[in-house]
Amino acid sequence: MKTIPVFYTISDNYTPYAFVSIQSLIDHADPKKDYTITLLVQEISDEHKKSLEDMSTDNIHVHVFHIDDDMVKPIHKTKENYLRAQFFTMSIFYRLFIPELFPQYDKAVYLDADTIICTDIADLYDTEIGDNMFASCPDLSIRYMPLLQKYIKECQGILPAEKYINNGVILFNMKAFRDKHFVDKFYYLMDKYHFDNVDPDQAYMNEICEDKIYHLPKEWDAMPNESIPEIENPKIVHYNLFFKPWHFEDVQYAHYFWDVAKTTPYYDELKKQLADFTDEDRKKARTDLEWMAKKVDMIVDEPNTWAKVKKHESVKID
Repeated sequence: MKTIPVFYTISDNYTPYAFVSIQSLIDHADPKKDYTITLLVQEISDEHKKSLEDMSTDNIHVHVFHIDDDMVKPIHKTKENYLRAQFFTMSIFYRLFIPELFPQYDKAVYLDADTIICTDIADLYDTEIGDNMFASCPDLSIRYMPLLQKYIKECQGILPAEKYINNGVILFNMKAFRDKHFVDKFYYLMDKYHFDNVDPDQAYMNEICEDKIYHLPKEWDAMPNESIPEIENPKIVHYNLFFKPWHFEDVQYAHYFWDVAKTTPYYDELKKQLADFTDEDRKKARTDLEWMAKKVDMIVDEPNTWAKVKKHESVKID
């Protein structure tokens, strides 16, 4: 039986959230289909590794895969690769290497660990995306955040800004990534220009694959957003940015997370995280967005922004 490959990339401390996400996937999986879930890590405790792999069932196979240090060695632990201009985490880059690491698959699904799956993930896997490099949802956050509009238009040079996708949910055309040598292009651009980004992995995917991205319906990546009401009947909920239900009680779509979390062995730990997250912590999380705005103003003045480089060199995949 052909399997449906699903990938996550996590750091050890993200194990509880990944567990809840995988449990939601299992809850909606078709017992007549076969699924292989692979979590890419560099370091993980034996306890966490066992808890994840023990989720396996007769038709759902959960594996932990250790990323080779040499593969990510060229990625610089410097400010231009900081996530949201705040901190460095190598795990956000792992998704870029999935097509190279798993040549046995011509297509695959990638999910961020802070997601809840509300339908059979096979429905996403079966989506036809033609010769596009991958499929994702446009990032709805940018429509209501002027700082992100500015970032995408003036720093990234992508117009209209609504084209810009969020890569927390991806349907990979794995064969196209290999055939078009995406990783080589990524290494080349990163090493030559050291682009400063607030979303490093996402920026590279948007730029290198621009105009070869299939836009999924918004239900496949429903993100909490204080400017719009909840999307009805989301297929996947993605707790993007600081909108984490284990930090904020009033986050949109929170009940989707807790309905699953309460069935897992991490429920008490997650409830404690919520209780321990102080009002000061919540205030800081929100001010992080203000820092992103300042960072965008700094990036605009950099000599090598994507928008400036694209005036003299194509960054798109050939």
